[in-house]
Amino acid sequence: MTSTALGGESGTPGAPATPGTARDQARRSRWSWRLVLLVAVMVVLATAVLRVVTGESDTASSGALAAALGLAVPIGLAGLGGLWSERAGVVNIGLEGMMILGTWGAAFFALHWGPWAGLLGGILLGAVGGALHALATVTFGVDHVVSGVAINLIGMGGAKYLAARTFTGTEGGGASQSPPLPSLPTLSLPGASAGLGSIESRQWFGVSDLAGILAGLLTNLSVLTVLAVGLFAASWWVLWRTTFGLRLRSCGEAPAAAETLGVNVYLHKWIAVLISGGLAGLGGAYLSLVADNIFRDGQTGGRGYIGLAAMIFGNWRPGSLAGGSLLFGYFDAIQLRGNAIHALLLLAGVVLIGYAGWRLWRRRGVVGALAVLALGVGCVVVHLASDSVPGQLTSLAPYVATLLVLALASQSLRMPAADGKIYRKGEGH
Repeated sequence: MTSTALGGESGTPGAPATPGTARDQARRSRWSWRLVLLVAVMVVLATAVLRVVTGESDTASSGALAAALGLAVPIGLAGLGGLWSERAGVVNIGLEGMMILGTWGAAFFALHWGPWAGLLGGILLGAVGGALHALATVTFGVDHVVSGVAINLIGMGGAKYLAARTFTGTEGGGASQSPPLPSLPTLSLPGASAGLGSIESRQWFGVSDLAGILAGLLTNLSVLTVLAVGLFAASWWVLWRTTFGLRLRSCGEAPAAAETLGVNVYLHKWIAVLISGGLAGLGGAYLSLVADNIFRDGQTGGRGYIGLAAMIFGNWRPGSLAGGSLLFGYFDAIQLRGNAIHALLLLAGVVLIGYAGWRLWRRRGVVGALAVLALGVGCVVVHLASDSVPGQLTSLAPYVATLLVLALASQSLRMPAADGKIYRKGEGH
């Protein structure tokens, strides 16, 4: 079967590839890059204005951005795993459990054979969770959500059992944690730390803010962070630029039609869910080997679920998923900086008020727009009426931000048409 049998490599299964669709795709690609550039400029200007108005420089400092990037990587890898699975039509609620298995696998392998083996161990244990999920959902037709919840429970219980069996009695280890683990190497852009740090310290409007952002994103990067960026690019290319990717996505859009065209739907779903588990396990390996340099019981902290939210926010696309992961990672990092949260209340209020005004002007969802307007006004009032945010509330920042972003973006989202639907072989005949 050729790629044109499923619509070439332009995207929609069953639609013939034409020069017009290729031109439309190129045009959308140009607009996507323009939009990314526009958003980047707006972020730099917003942080610069916020720094001047509030006097708080930590909202976009190199330290805050470095912490945000580090916290975004496991979220992004879990979300990327969910994207692979759901693009093939399998809902993967079990990302959290697969991440948990990955944390133990990375710790065990790294302790015995070094940090690079630890990466493989995290991927392997995550893929084991993916295999269980694929066996239940693809082969036996179990409800996807039920299977995912079971995988989460198996992951939590299995990791506790394995940790107690393997780390108890080791030096520095115990039933709920491993001994300290060997570290992966870090990378920095030559000259970036000193040069960008000097510019950041001068507090030039816009320029210093941009330097702080770049310094946080380009210095002291773990090799796993660089690998994660490469995996996002590779996933986009495989899923949207290859015949294999087109066939896999057809399984998530119209599996019956794909089967009539000769696609082995079961095989593609299995591959997607195994990759999904491996990526989630790699996210768990990041937590063990990079973020903490130790395995601890409960160290995922719900990041598998936040990765699932980032995938939905990103509309099941790798680029938008990466942006969502950075956003959620930023809010996770900023919770440790109470003054920065207080300053961000003002920015959040202005953004929400502007968004509500646009919705009201377009007369789209008036009731929802009024609710957003009230929330925005509330953020501004709280900022003006207080000097800081209580520590008990700052810890809620990443979760509140997740709910808020998903609520605002929900009307423009489109999941794969057959996502979560149980498919049995032969339905296409």
